[in-house]
Amino acid sequence: MEQIKIGSSAVKTSRVGLGTWAIGGWQWGGTDEAASIATIRTAVERGVTLIDTAPVYGFGRSEEIVGKALAEAGLRNRVQLATKVGLAWQDGVIYRDSRPARVRREIEDSLRRLRTDVIDLYQVHWPDLETPLAETARTLEDLRREGKIRAIGVSNFSPAQMDEFRAVTPLDAVQPPYNLFEREIEADVLPYARRTALTVLSYGALCRGLLSGRMSATTKFEGDDLRKVDPKFQGARFSQYLAAVDALGKLARERFGKSVLALAVRWVLDQGPTIALWGARSPAQLDPLAEIEGWHIDEASRREIDAILARTITDPVSPAFMAPPAKRPLGVPSPKRGA
Repeated sequence: MEQIKIGSSAVKTSRVGLGTWAIGGWQWGGTDEAASIATIRTAVERGVTLIDTAPVYGFGRSEEIVGKALAEAGLRNRVQLATKVGLAWQDGVIYRDSRPARVRREIEDSLRRLRTDVIDLYQVHWPDLETPLAETARTLEDLRREGKIRAIGVSNFSPAQMDEFRAVTPLDAVQPPYNLFEREIEADVLPYARRTALTVLSYGALCRGLLSGRMSATTKFEGDDLRKVDPKFQGARFSQYLAAVDALGKLARERFGKSVLALAVRWVLDQGPTIALWGARSPAQLDPLAEIEGWHIDEASRREIDAILARTITDPVSPAFMAPPAKRPLGVPSPKRGA
């Protein structure tokens, strides 16, 4: 599998990573631990060495499953672990909190759940607008010097926020939403990453399953599944996106002999210093990995892809609806230093 070095760090990893938001269960209708463990181990056996997770994915559940899957199979030394910091929760309400004491508490919790003594890539999940970015950056730099993390990243940050962060500590990676349907970063974050030698971890490479090619107008979402409120999966907009997937699937088959899923992942990888995060939940969902390697999308096909999107999606939706509130709720206490 193709490899990439993360920023200026010594961390080298696969260009396809396993995203584990869905494995945590929260906002995805629950989780199946046995299937999740099998998926993680299958991904590693098939050459995926990057596992991306976060404390908020299932309120610790995703990290626990990842840690168990790797530790009990002796796979820790074959993967690079990426997790995040800076989202807290209280009574089911998510809020941003990157205060230094909170960061110190979170790193210890993540190390314990992941059953490791070092995290390869530690990322600030969302910018905390109530905490100076310099304070958070300084704390992560301290963690790197202490040997608890190997590389530093941010997620959902603007170029201006990354400039402020980089004034304190070197930054290696940025993780934004990026896929064929959600391309806002092409205006700012992607060129910034190219210019400053950051590696882009593209989350939602399959746009929450839309680009898997397995959905239809009759697909239903159960429980707390995020797609029940995602505008892309509602009414006429859902029909537009499904029409785009059908047209993209036809192009993929006729032009490359590939699935629409393979086209979607290959497209992300062809955009530059990118990693595509793939949120598989069962080993079978990893079968298309074999279709990703050894080819590229030519310029004529790229233009045709853009034409398909312009023709079919007349009412596009950004991923902005997923952002947690910018302010902490009233009554959130300050984390105790060292707690």
